[in-house]
Amino acid sequence: MLSGIRATVAFTAAETCPIADLSTEVDYPIYSRSTSVSPLESTHSVTEFLLQGEPPTLDAAIDPIFAYGPTRLYRYTHDKGVTCPCECLGLFGCPIERYFAHEGTFTIVFHATDFHQLQEVIAELRDRFPDIDIKRLVRSPTEGTAKDNVFVDRSRLTARQLEVLQTAYDMGYFSQPREANATEVASTLDISQSTFAQHLAAAQSKVFDQLLEHDG
Repeated sequence: MLSGIRATVAFTAAETCPIADLSTEVDYPIYSRSTSVSPLESTHSVTEFLLQGEPPTLDAAIDPIFAYGPTRLYRYTHDKGVTCPCECLGLFGCPIERYFAHEGTFTIVFHATDFHQLQEVIAELRDRFPDIDIKRLVRSPTEGTAKDNVFVDRSRLTARQLEVLQTAYDMGYFSQPREANATEVASTLDISQSTFAQHLAAAQSKVFDQLLEHDG
């Protein structure tokens, strides 16, 4: 039985990654084409990515390599050692499946061999980059089924959001046919209907963000 886990994590500190910083200058996500991670003292690691045309400014470590018509392939050479999440993953032998940056936030998708390795990787990432946001964790489908097993981090919800979501569920607000309307749920929670709607929308957004994988 396979025990691997696919993790999607995001970082919001643009200074952590020059490519993320560069993404604030363009109005579309920047995707990596390939990444070579070698965190050894004697080697550099590189990340290649595509841009439409030439950006206003470029970090000194970013070089244009190839042109696909108006789209150019750039290569970013990392410093020696571990200075970014990509290189940190290299310490654990976890290559990056996908990388994309947009508006100063960058997201990476990688695979851990099992939950134990995932815990070690996340702990190391969180220690080095405290702004890490775990977006989605998917366990490898169990043998004989094609279903994804998705981990939902309930700690991302505030206590009030979790209470609103739990109460709405318990009262049958999400049942078909619906067993309780918004007015009834709000009354039970002793809040206005508009406040209930705000809390519910915020809670659902956080849950769906983990359930539905997307690029940005």
